[in-house]
Amino acid sequence: MKGGKSKSDAPKKADAKLSVKRKATEKAVSKKPAKSAKAAKDPNKPKRPPSAFFVFMEEFRKQFKEKNPNNKSVSAVGKAAGDKWRSMSASDKAPFEAKAAKRKAEYNKTMVAYNKKQSDGASKKKVEEEEEDESDKSKSEVHDDDEDDDESGEVKTTRTTMMMTTSKELLNWEEGMGA
Repeated sequence: MKGGKSKSDAPKKADAKLSVKRKATEKAVSKKPAKSAKAAKDPNKPKRPPSAFFVFMEEFRKQFKEKNPNNKSVSAVGKAAGDKWRSMSASDKAPFEAKAAKRKAEYNKTMVAYNKKQSDGASKKKVEEEEEDESDKSKSEVHDDDEDDDESGEVKTTRTTMMMTTSKELLNWEEGMGA
């Protein structure tokens, strides 16, 4: 056929254009920087306490489901709760704020205990690592470091002996604070 395009040529050109577009989008996707790895969350860490509004939401959800059993939309519940919360006076909000304050106080207590537990575990690991480092050194190396004399005849204090002294002082200090 002269001058006319066949139907079989048209899809090939379209496919070629699509493949070019696909390659371009693949390149754009591959140029994105890799997400930095976040530190893993500790599953033992206490959860943050809810605000006064979320304490209110706990009760409001129950009431809303009783009045509207057919409504399963989360957004509808949230909008209705937000409207009611805004229309409430400060005296109406007071019991929810009191419950939220009580939960926050409990959370603060558990966080103090959690942080103390974390710091105790971290300091024990550091001490164990230092003891392993010290035990790796042979006795002759320790004695060689300590016995360096300068012109006045005084013994030089080396880094290893200073580190040993400070770690012992740290342990004594921690024991004194814990008692």
